[in-house]
Amino acid sequence: MASALVVVPDAVAADAPVATDGPLLSYVVNVAPGHGTSSSVRREIAAAGGSVVIAYDKIGVIVAHSKNPDFGTTIRGARGVRSAGATRTAPLAASATDETGTTQALTGAQVAKAGARAAATQEPLEPNQWDMRLIGADRANAIEDGSRTVTVGVIDTGVDDTHPDLAPNFSASQSANCVGGKPDASFGAWRPYEAAADHGTHVAGTIAAARNGVGVAGVAPGVKVAAIKVADPGTQLFYTESVVCGFVWAADHGIDITNNSYYSDPWYMNCVTDADQKALVDSISRAIRYARDKGVTSVASAHNFNDDLASDSVTDTSSPDDGTPVERTVDPSECPIAPEMLPGIVTVSSVGVTKEKAYYSNYGNGVIDVSAPGGDGRKPADTPDRNGRVLSTLPGGGWGYKQGTSMAAPHVSGVLALLKSTHPKATPGQLESLLKKQADEQACPSDPYDSDGDGVVDAVCEGVAQHNGFYGHGIVDALKAVTK
Repeated sequence: MASALVVVPDAVAADAPVATDGPLLSYVVNVAPGHGTSSSVRREIAAAGGSVVIAYDKIGVIVAHSKNPDFGTTIRGARGVRSAGATRTAPLAASATDETGTTQALTGAQVAKAGARAAATQEPLEPNQWDMRLIGADRANAIEDGSRTVTVGVIDTGVDDTHPDLAPNFSASQSANCVGGKPDASFGAWRPYEAAADHGTHVAGTIAAARNGVGVAGVAPGVKVAAIKVADPGTQLFYTESVVCGFVWAADHGIDITNNSYYSDPWYMNCVTDADQKALVDSISRAIRYARDKGVTSVASAHNFNDDLASDSVTDTSSPDDGTPVERTVDPSECPIAPEMLPGIVTVSSVGVTKEKAYYSNYGNGVIDVSAPGGDGRKPADTPDRNGRVLSTLPGGGWGYKQGTSMAAPHVSGVLALLKSTHPKATPGQLESLLKKQADEQACPSDPYDSDGDGVVDAVCEGVAQHNGFYGHGIVDALKAVTK
């Protein structure tokens, strides 16, 4: 294991009695980097009724478990602890997804219909991939389909590496299960817990589905893809300790780009005025910074609530999503979404077939970096299926449609993989600069944005053509990535 990671056995319980009548919760304890595994901190954790699960010494993040309801308050007062907080509110089943509809799996008839329209140079289902043509990925692949030395890590629900479109490009040695915060690299641990957890497999196909005469093609079908599973079984919640593990794993295992099509649960927005939420932001920020320093470029989806993230007031009705949500009005500048609004992340909004912002996509001038196809089911595509969503791989060897900013982000990750292939020595900052410079400018709409035609303005785009709240620097361009 790399030096950044120190596995620590459970601490011995302290003599002084502490309460143990609360639910077993996970906590992150943040200390000065390089001192996170000191015996004094471990003793404090034990004295507060906690046990250490793992310590990421290089970034100063310790993951601990405790049934003491006062553990967070107590450990925050310990010497050397800079912040600490519970990563969850209650061990209750919940749904964290902000997807805009269920997966639409392809039928045999649809597969045959697309195959009949496919040209000799296309994959069988490529006629339905309007999204790839929109960013010029099909033309880019004729020039450069990506280097085998480049790996994109899919930090998500897991990836079905047995899928015929993914198996040729899958990197098992760079894959792991990070659920719970402690990496498990045993064979197959990276796969989804259940078939319904198809999100990560769909994302992986958009990035790097192989051009092998089967199914679909990814943006960068020649690069490698790794799976870093971070979503809890059943609930599919992306807790902080798992996300931290994901970024550190990517940094220590030669991954060039990470795709993050989720927000870290249970808080849609994490208010730094709250001690628990502040600790979560601190932990994930440290992990992102560590990965970036190791050469990892990270991409995240903007999410699907049609919120203006540049405003000073957003209503959050979904948090906490592992317990009972409480409506609250927050300022995004003080309550960032993790990881998308944290430093060192490329934040992506979604467009449909018309290149207009998808009705669900979050936006915000100065928050959105670039945009990409995420699909918009309200606007059909000129394809055999007439489906305005994004077609990609599903567990079990199938293919299906999804829509959301979760589908937009992997297009950007794929373009960055092409950029890294053509500029192998480029740093994350240089890759991000190229990505934005090459994006196709998309000005704010001239008419009021009324996505459903009911006469009500649904969102307001601010900024200029070169950079605005709907599209950032523009829609990413795969062709420019391999020709400029």
